[in-house]
Amino acid sequence: MIDKELIKKNFSRCAAHYDKYSNVQTLCAKDLIAKIKTDSFSRILEIGCGTGNYTQILRRKFPQAQIKAVDISLSMVKKAKEKIAQNNIEFIVADAEFIDWPETFNLISSNVSLQWFSDLPRTFRRFKALLNLGGEIGFSLFGPRTFFELNEALQELHGEDTLIDASNFIEKNKLEEILRGVFKKVTAEETIYQEEYNSLTELLAKIKYTGARGSAGNGGIVWTSATLAKLEKIYRTKFGNIKATYQAFFCKGIK
Repeated sequence: MIDKELIKKNFSRCAAHYDKYSNVQTLCAKDLIAKIKTDSFSRILEIGCGTGNYTQILRRKFPQAQIKAVDISLSMVKKAKEKIAQNNIEFIVADAEFIDWPETFNLISSNVSLQWFSDLPRTFRRFKALLNLGGEIGFSLFGPRTFFELNEALQELHGEDTLIDASNFIEKNKLEEILRGVFKKVTAEETIYQEEYNSLTELLAKIKYTGARGSAGNGGIVWTSATLAKLEKIYRTKFGNIKATYQAFFCKGIK
């Protein structure tokens, strides 16, 4: 079960450090914008703007567009406002899964944030209602193979089925099925990113400071030095080094 209050707290805590650790999220943002072929969208809704990195990319591609950028974390929005001060970008602190809008948009876009939404079918139906006829939704989100190495190492250490939120992210085929029930001309593509780290502590810092631990936090684990040492040994034995996989889905739908 997704705990939105805990997700908001985690992202708010990491706002000051997010940009230093979010290079995979930035790669996703660049790949996402490259898949949006139309360059004439005039009214854009960005979901989960974070510290404004993807907002800046949207602004460069659509310099004349009116952009509304939404995030659940006030701290994240404050960082975004520090980066971007333009009259035609409005930042809003809200849970975009439930906020009501009095207007419509040509494009709704989101970079690796929708995996934290509770009800994607309902969300996509709401987003479709916010699009003009012929409008487009284009987004990326992380899939369930994200951090699978960490999940397997934790399972071996603790003998539990699931210890991290990412293993419960939506599968690509299910995501496509939901989108095809709402939009037409649906596409869904998969990209795998991998990073290597000098230590397990470095990987855990990366997860912490990008908010990627989500709502489950540390799965109830007490991170003692002994626990870290055991887990790192398991990790290196299973995978050879400390690496992390990020499974990203890039999706588009037309109203």
